Amino acid sequence: MSKFTSELVDDLAAKLLIGLSHEENEMVLDEFAIIDENLSKVEDFENIKNIEPMTHCLDDFTFTLREDVASESIPIDEALKNCGKTEGREVEVPKVVGGEN
Repeated sequence: MSKFTSELVDDLAAKLLIGLSHEENEMVLDEFAIIDENLSKVEDFENIKNIEPMTHCLDDFTFTLREDVASESIPIDEALKNCGKTEGREVEVPKVVGGEN
């Protein structure tokens, strides 16, 4: 497993569009060190590679899919009554990425 570095944390933060101060970067690195230490303990289990992965925490778990039946929905005009701003058949939402319009 690759080790987390300050540069890697900064790169990931930039990709998530968040800026981290030097102190925040150090805090993240400290947290990752704790997580990495705990995950490395799993490798100490005997025959860990021979254990079959679980798909669910209960052995007797069963599921039943419902029948997929098409049904009528409410008219679009009625659904748009609950919206604040609309433009035709579209709902206007505030811009959240990229600053002002």
